[in-house]
Amino acid sequence: MTTLTLGLASVEQGRERLAAAFRGEAQGHHIAFASVELLWKVLTAKRWELLQAMTGQGAMSIREVARRVGRDVKAVHGDVHALLDAGVLDRGDGGRVVFPYDAVHVDFTLRTAA
Repeated sequence: MTTLTLGLASVEQGRERLAAAFRGEAQGHHIAFASVELLWKVLTAKRWELLQAMTGQGAMSIREVARRVGRDVKAVHGDVHALLDAGVLDRGDGGRVVFPYDAVHVDFTLRTAA
């Protein structure tokens, strides 16, 4: 099973992960956001619904994604491109899109305000 971890990371934490990868330490599949606000701006409820429909399903057309979630193709097209731009989705053959993971783990901690 291939799991994507979405989380928060500073630039320094990203550099540390990169250095560890260059040392040969397995890092898994991660996409890091600079803030929780940015994470939720990219992963809206509708986009999360797309990921749920695409998880483990292989490459598919935007029209097929729209059919699976019962939404307008044009609206799904915009959401798919936002997820492509964020690196969450990949482009497949023939204009298809793919979410190449079997699971998603969202990892961040909410702490009391200072």
